[in-house]
Amino acid sequence: MVVTFQLLNSSTCQERSPSDAISHRPNRSQRPRRSTALFALCPRGVLPLLAPCLKPNRGDSHISTVAASAGNSQAVAFKGNDKLLFGMIMGVIAFWLFAQTTLNIAPDMQKDLGIEANLMNIAVAITSLFSGMFIVVMGGLADRIGRVRIMNLGFILSIVGALMIALTPTGAMSTPFLMLGRAIQGVSAACIMPASLALVKTYWDGAERQRAVSMWSIGSWGGSGLCALFGGLMTQNFGWRSIFFACAAVSVLGMLMIRGTPESKVDSDGNARLDLAGIVTFMVGMVGLQIVITQGNKLGWTSPFILTAAAVTVVAGVLFFMAEGKAGKPFIDFKLFDNKIFTGATISNFMLNGVAGMLIVSLQLVQLGGNMNAQQAGMLTLGYAIAIIAFIRVGEKLLQRFGSRKPMMWGCLITGLSIILLMPTNLMLGDYKILAVIAYILFGIGLAFYATPSTDAALSNLPAAQAGSGSGIYKMASSLGGAFGVAISAAIFTALRANNDSIHWLEGVITFVGRQDNVAIREAAIIALGFNLLMVVFAMISIMLTIPKGKKA
Repeated sequence: MVVTFQLLNSSTCQERSPSDAISHRPNRSQRPRRSTALFALCPRGVLPLLAPCLKPNRGDSHISTVAASAGNSQAVAFKGNDKLLFGMIMGVIAFWLFAQTTLNIAPDMQKDLGIEANLMNIAVAITSLFSGMFIVVMGGLADRIGRVRIMNLGFILSIVGALMIALTPTGAMSTPFLMLGRAIQGVSAACIMPASLALVKTYWDGAERQRAVSMWSIGSWGGSGLCALFGGLMTQNFGWRSIFFACAAVSVLGMLMIRGTPESKVDSDGNARLDLAGIVTFMVGMVGLQIVITQGNKLGWTSPFILTAAAVTVVAGVLFFMAEGKAGKPFIDFKLFDNKIFTGATISNFMLNGVAGMLIVSLQLVQLGGNMNAQQAGMLTLGYAIAIIAFIRVGEKLLQRFGSRKPMMWGCLITGLSIILLMPTNLMLGDYKILAVIAYILFGIGLAFYATPSTDAALSNLPAAQAGSGSGIYKMASSLGGAFGVAISAAIFTALRANNDSIHWLEGVITFVGRQDNVAIREAAIIALGFNLLMVVFAMISIMLTIPKGKKA
């Protein structure tokens, strides 16, 4: 799930409106050559392998002249077409539809591979974690060395990661294979999403760009909404490994479909340096924190390993802040947070994306506690997919009429209500399934209401020069919120269902009807879902304190 990979790229797309289109009327001095060999030279080393000789679509009826402008280092005789668009959508789907199925099929994967629940929780969350850590970096690289090249790199990584997961052996090698494959999938998403949106910005204009963005968004939103249902159907009928073989096949198809796309990149003065110190310390800190969250309960919070991981996290955090203060062009520009509206929208975005933890808890609850298979559990989420696609434009209309604050609050309230409906785990399974269907529908509506107003509030108030870095940080908050929300929710659920002595008091407050052998699972789910409700509350507080009333937010 994601709230914000909808309208902006990491560094070039400064406005959502199609009115900010690149001009299609070149100056006389910028008339394109007759030759269509307009591609940038392949970089040294391994990158030529990722960018085979590209050929423009000579027969494409949509070809027109695009002038060299700020954001593009060369003039190109190319205009976006459906072949390119659907190729990019294949890349988006490879992540949101295929990679995110682990939210639902984790129990089947864990049982088949014979790995511990704590390690499976890491495998589920690590993809979003690596996507969040790398998305700003890869967006910047795409601008500097070429969006098409980074797209190709993303497709290759998607293929490699998916095949590693599909071919994960049982036994001692299962964990490293699975973890590495999932991490690679995360980096793949970090390559594809900012690069593809930058290409939409470059090669589409006006109403056509609006259509391209909508199609791209459907791939993202539709994929995230359908992943549980799709994963369940595939697992039940063909086995969970088939999902990742299909992911690799879709990535190959996408790579073939973008073939023939001229390279696009940003003019650079050559003085900009990558903030390696900031990037490395940030990543070390994030990985360390993830280990502490997911393994603390299993290994013991005072165990040498966890204490070391905690210390590494703290030290890396301190070094990160020091590095960013000295960097000429920091990985994360903290000056952006001087803008109160941007800060509030970004924090609420992090929190509301963290509510993805609700999905893993509720879906595992009905499988582990209700003996439902992955397909049956996935069917409960069908309303989520339909609602989020159907109501995404409603959020846009609410933004236009009421400004950002009200629809953001309404989205949070509806999302909170969906969590409350999932918390009565004391009911019989039949009654609970009815509540779950309603809850997932409301969940989709809530996110749809929140998405566009939040994006607009975050970025419309930033100066044009900060729009690129601001959008990168905002989208990073989306992925990291999802990663930590899933990780913490899963850790709470796993720990409490294994040893629920600390929450036995719930049995004195709530009467659990029906089976009693699964009460520990049901109690653990209540607490884990309560954590997700708390994140919604924090998101609402952030909105109330920072987003002004009225249409100008």
